[in-house]
Amino acid sequence: MRRNGRRDERAENASGIPLEPFYSASDAAEAATVLGTAPPGEYPYVRGIRRDGYRERLWTMRQYAGFATAAESNARYRYLLARGTTGLSVAFDLPTQLGYDSDAPLASGEVGKVGVAIDHVRDMETLFDEIPLGEVTVSMTINAPAAILLAMLLAVARRRGIAFSTLGGTIQNDVLKEYVARGTYIFPPKPSMRLVTDVMGYCASDVPRWNTISISGYHIREAGSTAVEEIAFTLSNAKAYLRAAKDAGLAIDAVAQRISFFWNAHNDFFEEIAKFRAARLLWARIVRDDFACADPRAQMLRFHTQTGGSTLTAQEPDNNVVRVTLQALAAVLGGTQSLHTNGKDEALALPTAEAARLALRTQQIIGYESGVAKVADPLAGSYYLETLTADLVRRAGDVIREVDDLGGSVAAIESGWMQARIAESAYRAQQAIERGDAVVVGVNAFAESHDDPPIALQRIDAAVERDQIARLGRSRAERDAVAVRSRLDDVRAAAAGSANLMPRLVEAADAGATIGEICDELRAVFGTHVAEAIA
Repeated sequence: MRRNGRRDERAENASGIPLEPFYSASDAAEAATVLGTAPPGEYPYVRGIRRDGYRERLWTMRQYAGFATAAESNARYRYLLARGTTGLSVAFDLPTQLGYDSDAPLASGEVGKVGVAIDHVRDMETLFDEIPLGEVTVSMTINAPAAILLAMLLAVARRRGIAFSTLGGTIQNDVLKEYVARGTYIFPPKPSMRLVTDVMGYCASDVPRWNTISISGYHIREAGSTAVEEIAFTLSNAKAYLRAAKDAGLAIDAVAQRISFFWNAHNDFFEEIAKFRAARLLWARIVRDDFACADPRAQMLRFHTQTGGSTLTAQEPDNNVVRVTLQALAAVLGGTQSLHTNGKDEALALPTAEAARLALRTQQIIGYESGVAKVADPLAGSYYLETLTADLVRRAGDVIREVDDLGGSVAAIESGWMQARIAESAYRAQQAIERGDAVVVGVNAFAESHDDPPIALQRIDAAVERDQIARLGRSRAERDAVAVRSRLDDVRAAAAGSANLMPRLVEAADAGATIGEICDELRAVFGTHVAEAIA
């Protein structure tokens, strides 16, 4: 805030790390004892996983989109691809995320609202109509029913004669953070982890270019964590997945190579750059020291970044363009492999086509006009950045050890410890805003007294739900009901046993089984998760 023309300087950053007025060569030299001095492309990859940074190719400009019906989302994907998007990222509606068909009573009023409704393989065919799946990488933000959505995509590829070995993309498939931060879980943790490892094992042999999990710090940050906690809890969850893969008899060197990460790009510019650098070092050490993986490709932390949704404001939405630009620049300077930039209107509604285009243009201007992508890790050697990176390594490492002492991520989640820690950080951050210690321009400082002019918003018509339900009914009537029942019986039998579920899920999806029907078979065997209140 400004009082009497002066700024009240906070002596700490967004994570509460004390900051000096300036930093010197001696601070950077001390940081080097933690970080080392390896160049980009060499262990522990503080400076990036590629020696040439972005010289050979820029990051994937992967705009996250999905709304209403598969046909409407397909039109948005083609719109973005025509304007230079280099990868697709699918947002699913809430019923799909929770494993319900669009005509389920619990889906009423939510169909197509926060993403696209996908009930069956025909919807998936429409979603990717005229999109070359063997050439364009696809990311799907789906967790509890991730294996089923991947199965539907594979069924589409098979119908088109596309070899699974040519498919490249990612499913989020990160169920642990659902229990911590988002709440779109279906099954209890143990069978959920089995679904994750079944996908890992199946893709290792049948879909080798597919990233089988994208472990998300993004949602942990959106729930209110600090940058330190975002690093620590995300990497702790990653350790839990590697342990589960090891227990399932999978080769960790191969599994770790297909793990990717999903980070938030928040407002504290230098802390965000340092966060990405620190996370790379910590992951390299975890994979090498905790899991004895010697393969450099397994030690490299590859990640997608999305600008911070929780930082966007409904007031003065044009200000969000500036926020997103700074956040995207931090992600690029931190070495991201893939990036989504939020639309300026996303605090109010799903982004319009125009807002999505401006968000994409933001990435393109950074990539092609700013010059920041010409040199790998261009801020390396900054006294402040090196010191801050080392501090984040120490602090996040301490929290990871706390989680380990509790028995690992699953135990920390089941006890409510991790959720309580995030809630406390969120409370402190909100209190800082309400006190005015943390400035949000146009909200608690420099706010205009008059109303903002209205802006065009994306609205989902009520007819979307009716039409989706009608298409679902036609699909059920036209499919081979006997074949579907047989494939669903196979799914239930595999779930009750120990066989890998993925081949059965692909067959069920290809036969026309719906996401709700498949999830009902799994619910019958696995049960459902009910969160306990946190004291």
